[in-house]
Amino acid sequence: MNHAGMLLRGKKRSRPVEASARCQEEVKFKEVMVYLVEKKMGRSRRNFLTSLARSKGFRVDDVLSDEVTHVVAEDNQAGGLWSWLREQGLRDISKVQVLDISWFTESMREGRPVTVESRHHIQETLAETVCSTPAAVDNVSQYACQRRTTTENHNKMFTDALEVLAESSEFNENEGRCLAFRRAASVLKSLPSAVRSLGATQGLPCLGEHTEAVIEEILQFGRCFKVEEIQCDERYQALKLFTSVFGVGPKTAEKWYRRGLRSFKEILNEPAIQLNKMQRAGFLYYRDISKTVSKAEAQALRCIIEETVHWIMPDAILALTGGFRRGKEYGHDVDFLVTTPELGREEGLLLHVIDRLQDQGILLYCEHQGTTFDATKLPSCNFEAMDHFEKCFLIVRLYEDQVEGGLQRNPGDSRAWRAIRVDLVVPPVDRYATALLGWTGSRQFVRDLRRFARKERRMLFDNHALYDKTKKMFLSTTTEEDIFVHLGLEYVEPWQRNA
Repeated sequence: MNHAGMLLRGKKRSRPVEASARCQEEVKFKEVMVYLVEKKMGRSRRNFLTSLARSKGFRVDDVLSDEVTHVVAEDNQAGGLWSWLREQGLRDISKVQVLDISWFTESMREGRPVTVESRHHIQETLAETVCSTPAAVDNVSQYACQRRTTTENHNKMFTDALEVLAESSEFNENEGRCLAFRRAASVLKSLPSAVRSLGATQGLPCLGEHTEAVIEEILQFGRCFKVEEIQCDERYQALKLFTSVFGVGPKTAEKWYRRGLRSFKEILNEPAIQLNKMQRAGFLYYRDISKTVSKAEAQALRCIIEETVHWIMPDAILALTGGFRRGKEYGHDVDFLVTTPELGREEGLLLHVIDRLQDQGILLYCEHQGTTFDATKLPSCNFEAMDHFEKCFLIVRLYEDQVEGGLQRNPGDSRAWRAIRVDLVVPPVDRYATALLGWTGSRQFVRDLRRFARKERRMLFDNHALYDKTKKMFLSTTTEEDIFVHLGLEYVEPWQRNA
């Protein structure tokens, strides 16, 4: 064979059949790029699995590059595999899913990329740990007000378990343990990527031995047995059900449980139980107000409340607060702050708003609480769960045609409306910034803001005021930004306060 023939033959060999066939295969899952580790798997099996995956619409890379999202290995020791991966020079190894072959086979069987669960991950050994949040762990503050937490939670399987443990502790009146679990969940929510090994939590604040045990168990078994035990517990189930009713707190729920009551029917049929007005409304509208409120429904209510307020006082200031201000898509109720540009003009405004809603025929329930705010009693070292501003707790009728995209309906519900919980709070304009920050939340963010102010700055902060104990003076707070400046903190946008 001459030299030209040898070159031609070489070119033909450099284009295997599967390479040309790949061009004809439809890519269905563009967000996934798989790399199959040849070690232990062998070349022939790797080629077969590559062809299989491509035939089902998967992208499979022959080389390990920064485009790869899923690394799949078979019978590899975790330590050796991770050591090899670290030597490959990837820009950010924490963004790569390192998975056992079981994820691949399940995906082939389903014909799509199945959800990655903890059982699929090949975990790093504790002796050879690479943090799944590189360089970020050392900078994670113990205070939520120094962390930026969006609605994107990369560690939901851990935080969901910790929330159950926190709620159970609250039902058992173990405030310390409840707070510890919630602080730990808050830290995990703030991380920019998923925790894939227990070693990745080293250096993180607020993660005690109980939390680490939960994380380790979930990483190993895909679940927390203590959480499953709690969720099957009769008392927990009853208290969780009872406290889902508007107006029913843990203490009332506990009383009902001790009476032997286990269902709504038993409560409503028990002559000895006298429900208050709020609880009666809670049961009456339970199907509606126990269902989440969508962002579209919240915006529709904002239009209604804003129109009502401005009909009474055109220059009034109104803000949607709570989770919706933090960018959440769903919530349990809708909170508004209302004030006036001139101090004192806010007095009486809320009663007029209530009357106007009543005249419109959309007010289903109202509990009004007059102001008990007394500036002479500030500063206060004792934080109370509810502030002293004038407020009302409402249940409002929202109609289908008022909501872009329509209402969230219960199955079989043909009504043209649903009931939604609404809170209106009216602080004086000189307290508006502190009230706005407090009512925006999240609860853990604001709790840590108070703790930071007290421990790090010798200041007292709540919904009413910011007080400097060193200077013995109240600090001017016209905006939320003013509060952060006084505390020496970087400003955190509302959508970054989902702690």
